[in-house]
Amino acid sequence: MREVVTGRRVRAAAIHLAVLALVPAFALAAQAPPSQPAGAPTDPAAAATALVPAWVAEATREATSPRMPAHRSFRLHSARLGEDRHINVYLPPGYASDARRRYPVLYMPDGGMREDFPHVATDVDRLIRAGQMRPMIVVGIENTQRRRDMTAPTSVASDRTIAPRVGGAAAFRAFIAEELMPDVRKRYRSNGHTAIIGESLAGLFVIETLFAQPRLFDTWIALSPSLWWNDQALVHGAEARLRAWPRGLQRRFVFASAGDDDVGDAVGRLQAALRAAAPKALEWTCLRRPDLRHATIYRALSPSLLGALFPPDSQ
Repeated sequence: MREVVTGRRVRAAAIHLAVLALVPAFALAAQAPPSQPAGAPTDPAAAATALVPAWVAEATREATSPRMPAHRSFRLHSARLGEDRHINVYLPPGYASDARRRYPVLYMPDGGMREDFPHVATDVDRLIRAGQMRPMIVVGIENTQRRRDMTAPTSVASDRTIAPRVGGAAAFRAFIAEELMPDVRKRYRSNGHTAIIGESLAGLFVIETLFAQPRLFDTWIALSPSLWWNDQALVHGAEARLRAWPRGLQRRFVFASAGDDDVGDAVGRLQAALRAAAPKALEWTCLRRPDLRHATIYRALSPSLLGALFPPDSQ
């Protein structure tokens, strides 16, 4: 069962509704955490991972590692963050053989080798080779202090207990905009088209960045975003942000919720703000997936979403 709510000016064929069910059977066996109250400190994805037995985690690594496509990595010092950051990069088939061709770039927080980079890079590579997606570069940003980087400041005391430091999203965003993206443009043949994808707290970061710097990316994908953060402050301020949207700025925004992670109807409130104030230049889609869980939604939805948002160049 699924509910799909599309926003204004989104073509019916723009978002693939035949979402692929690609979660391995052993991942489905893990119990998903219950819904959190507003401001709850528990990270649902981490809680779900803790429930998976060690042998299952090892089986997951063994099952997925042979499919991992070729990739490269580099370290980039960030003056904004005061630390080095490890960056993983997937280059599409044919990149080395055609020095004239340039490619769109998909950026992803949670982009470490023990995070979401392997399954996203694998999905992208498979879709490209099957002729179901245009070739593109994937840039994964490995975490150092995830909860610091993905969150804005909060006035909710329980929010501040989830990590020694929170509220660093502005600095992390500046690192991406001012240091990482220029470096990627120097290293690789990008064509100026960019996208970002993130889940849970990274999904929250994607939406906050959409409102704070809408020119930074062309396509924005937020899966199971942690909209409960700071008593839903991002949701409450969404309508004002949308009314201040840069005139004529064309962007695409997709967000999705799972059955166990919508607290206080935050997704419904965000939909209402988009219906009331989203400019015609912003194409948006909301996918409500009560059949999926917070711990499984990324792997379940990313293949079909990426294929639909970035179809082969001939389409």
